[in-house]
This record gives sequence, structure tokens and C-alpha cells, in this order.
Amino acid sequence: MAQIALHPWLHVPEGRTGTYNGAQTALSFGDPTAELAALRTGCGVFALGWRGRINVSGKDRVRWLHNMVTNNVRDLPVNRGNYNLVLNAQGRILGDMYIYNRGESFALETDAGQVQTLINAMKRFIIMDKVELVEIGADSVSVGVCGPKAEAVLAAAGIGASDMQPLEVRDVGADDVAATLIRGPEQKPGWFELWLDPNKAQELWNLLQKSGAKPVGAQALEMWRVLQGIPNYGQDIRDRDLPQETEQTQALNFTKGCYIGQEIVERIRSRGQVHRKFTGFVFGDRVPALRKYESEGRALAEITSIAKVPTTAGPKNIGLGYVRREAIAAGPKIALDGVEATVVDLPFEIQ
Repeated sequence: MAQIALHPWLHVPEGRTGTYNGAQTALSFGDPTAELAALRTGCGVFALGWRGRINVSGKDRVRWLHNMVTNNVRDLPVNRGNYNLVLNAQGRILGDMYIYNRGESFALETDAGQVQTLINAMKRFIIMDKVELVEIGADSVSVGVCGPKAEAVLAAAGIGASDMQPLEVRDVGADDVAATLIRGPEQKPGWFELWLDPNKAQELWNLLQKSGAKPVGAQALEMWRVLQGIPNYGQDIRDRDLPQETEQTQALNFTKGCYIGQEIVERIRSRGQVHRKFTGFVFGDRVPALRKYESEGRALAEITSIAKVPTTAGPKNIGLGYVRREAIAAGPKIALDGVEATVVDLPFEIQ
């Protein structure tokens, strides 16, 4: 995967940059613990250089896109969005994205590393349809703001975010900076994104800092992601996984009609459940490797993400992954090759 260049307006202490989700970005601005605290109790601001967008236009865009994804985009109101999966014919997940109805087009937002793969996969199904898919690329950048004080910080910067619903889109302006403001989904409390001209990013970054936002790097964002139980495609969700295994039910609509992979999704629903589920794990001082685990020759669990997070009682090791449902029928504790793990619901309830 090609790396995405570090935004020139990110002034990061020497040695605090690196790769996250395929993008060269700020890993830390000096203190990841304090940066995580800003995301959880204050307000953090960060670059989203590893996220990308696809613009879908053309007179057949609504019907065509509705038949490509797992959620109902045909009935999305203008300036509202939802979460979607793209499946193959066997019901396996090829990618995930947020889709926003922008009136004359749809905006598809996903990890930048997925953009070309998704374009190639979906273009195969444009037969006689009047549909055009265009990667936004370097014409726009994304800046994130997150935390319980995020709305107040945006207001102090002159950006009106009050009364926005999850996955609502609003065109805003602050000073002479025009941007598209998106409120995050329910799974990302306090999360906002601003899409704007790269030439205005420095001005917006400075304005948000002056308004009370603390610069945050990818290390703190990764800890926050794991705490919230948000899966990353390519890491926690792969092309061998089925939608119901991932527990991302907000991506599924069971009344919309046919789409690629729909028969498998419906068959799983009618039979009641899948054998494993995406969940959280709490470990002790020892942590397992990121891999699959068996017990008595049968699949037991798989660990896909691990984070060491600061808490009021000291650092705690937590993780994300999958567990076989019957493996925890007698209780939440399991052994992963000698490492004890406690299976917990997501998001984590850790202070």
C-alpha cells in the first residue's frame, strides 16, 4: 500500500511521526496519555490523512448504489448518511464505508487504502448505468475533532454544530474557511469531521487550537478506537468475515431488497446467529499475540487489536477480536495458550 504524505501543516515534534493505517502522520504531539484524556474528557483535534473519499454521480447513482451496499441509501435524506458494507456474492466483506447523500451526488468515506479496491470492485457492476465514481484525492483534506467538549470548541471557532444528528452533514464557515462538517455515528460519541480545501487546513488547525482543542496523534486515536470497540477494515474486519460476525448491525438493512451478498446475510438472520462474534478482551500483565487460538482442536478465539491504555487504577491491556459463542457459555474467562482473557461487551467501561 502506498503511503500517504504527512500534511505540511502538522507541526509535530521530531521523531513523533510514523505510519498509521498506511498514512504518514503524527503519532504523538509529546504525551499520548494526555492526548487520550483530551479525547475522553475534553477536546482533541487531529488530521485524518488515512481517510479517503469517493464521489458517486450520474442519473442512475441512487438505484445502482442502493443495489451495491448493505444499507438503505435510496431513502437517505439529503445531507444525511449511514454506515455500509460492500460484500461479495458469498457474503464476505470487501470493504466498509460511510455514505452521505449530498443531493446531486453521494460522498463515500472510507480508509484511503480501501478507495481504489472499492472503486475497482464496484465498477465491475456498472453495465449500462449512468454512474461515475471519482476519487477525491488531494483536492480535499479531513480534520477531526473529538471529545465531550468538541461542540463547544467548534462554537468558539465560529462553527455551528448544535443540534446535529449522528451522520448529519452541514456546510459551515469560520472566518474565511469554508468546510463540510459531519457529525460522527453513535458509535463515535463526540466525533466531528471537517472536509475542506488543503490550502485552508493550516488556518482551521490554528483556529481550533486557539478555541481549546488539543492536538492529538495516532497513538491516542488508536487507544480511543479500541476503547470504543470500533473495528478497522483490514485489521479487525477482513474479506473472510461475515457481516453478522462483526456485530456491526448498524450497517445492515433487512427490508431494502436485493444487493450483492444479500442471500447469505438473510440466511444467517433466519437461522438465528453465527458461531462467533466480535467482542472486547481484557488481559492481565501478559498479552496474547495477534492470531487465532484453538482449544481441544476447535476454534476458540482470534485477537485482532491490542492496546495498553491508561486508567485511574494504572495501565490496562485490552483488545478486540472474535470469540466462539459457546466458548463463553460457562463464563467470560478463557485461556489463550496460557494467557487469561476476560471477554467483555463493547465499548469498554474503563475510567
